[in-house]
Amino acid sequence: MYSSIFGHLQSSLHHYLDGVIERSQHAEGDNARALARLELPRIVEALRSALAEHEPDERGRCRRCRTRLLRRAPAPCRAYLTAHLCLLVTEDDPRPPDLLDVAADLRNQLGAPG
Repeated sequence: MYSSIFGHLQSSLHHYLDGVIERSQHAEGDNARALARLELPRIVEALRSALAEHEPDERGRCRRCRTRLLRRAPAPCRAYLTAHLCLLVTEDDPRPPDLLDVAADLRNQLGAPG
């Protein structure tokens, strides 16, 4: 039963996001502004809520992600790295960043242990 519930939620969420993308690609003028005002805050809040689950603890470890030996993963974890890569790495950069370099840079910026 769990998998069918998850499948329905996953399908519904993907359908919603696909609809937002589709509408945003064809919206113009007032419709585009209305779509942005309505949907962007909801999507941003959903992402913030999901990422809040992955904020580091006092030792710089993700509160949610675990490694193979039940240890907490170092922050930033894959959730933060994925969000960062999807939102902040642009197509203008011809070189795809090495995920390990991005992780090291973010850890240095946050002062988190590696």
